[in-house]
Amino acid sequence: MTSTPLLQRSRRLALGGAMALAATALLPSLATAQSFPTKPIHIVVPFPPGGSTDLLARRIGEKLAAAWGQPVVVDNRAGAGGTLGADYVAKSAPDGYTLLMGVTGSNAIANALYPKLPYDVVKDFAPVSLVVSSPLVLVRNLNFAPKTVQEVVAAAKARPGSISYGSPGNGTSMHLTGEMFKLSAKVSMLHIPYRGSAGALSDLMGGQIDTMFGDFLVVWPQLEAGKLQPIAVTSKTRHKMLPNVPTIAESGYPGFEALSWQGLFAPAATPPAIVEQLNREVNKALASADIQEYFGSRGFTLGGSSASEFKAFVKVEADKWAKIVQASGAKPD
Repeated sequence: MTSTPLLQRSRRLALGGAMALAATALLPSLATAQSFPTKPIHIVVPFPPGGSTDLLARRIGEKLAAAWGQPVVVDNRAGAGGTLGADYVAKSAPDGYTLLMGVTGSNAIANALYPKLPYDVVKDFAPVSLVVSSPLVLVRNLNFAPKTVQEVVAAAKARPGSISYGSPGNGTSMHLTGEMFKLSAKVSMLHIPYRGSAGALSDLMGGQIDTMFGDFLVVWPQLEAGKLQPIAVTSKTRHKMLPNVPTIAESGYPGFEALSWQGLFAPAATPPAIVEQLNREVNKALASADIQEYFGSRGFTLGGSSASEFKAFVKVEADKWAKIVQASGAKPD
């Protein structure tokens, strides 16, 4: 049926009206983004003061404050493996003024690990940018005979359940990396959970446990001092500070990768224009020479990503760890 000139004109008017309404609806968020920020910004760290996440938030916060002329306050809200602070941000006003320095546990593993988690790691956040990442290091005490991944696997197969590995607690990325290793190598190993890395590290050096998948920042001083020996790293490529230490992937398990990472998140409904503005400033901060030197010298790989790239990364991480949790039957403390 052929449209009449009047009908065509009516359609044009209707389309024009719809476009005008859509443009009008965008005006408040655009105006908000153009004036952002007009008051202090809070970065929630879901752990106590003094750790790497806290330090990272403070250094990034200093850069943002200098760029915007507004205070950036670090708010430590520790508890439940980082999920208390994450939940607080997920339920905060989506205006860009309350952000989360999230980590692998709180923003990837938690979905699968906690059956009654009060937030969704993918749906309830607007990822801003990956900030840093680092591999874990499979380390051994000096009296543990196996020195390579292949030798650890052979020992575990010869004596199922007798080779031990420690972690800072059930459900941590260090624990689940061990579970990933067991699944990949098809071996049985004994997991010994601790209340934090310090206890696991102490017992490892004392010979009470055999191995540990340690956070790079935690184990590096002991590696430098010769009190522990590295076996392998969990990144896809070798680490620049351990160039002679192979990856697990190159040791017979292609595709094996487990990273400890930290990134900045906003609540889910934060206007995209504000997320992009935050992303630009965070990436500028990460590119600065002092940030590069400070965190690079401590074994971190500086992130820097678009918001969309970080969103895709989080989804992949959440799916990967969900499979490990399900296959291993891991439970939180």
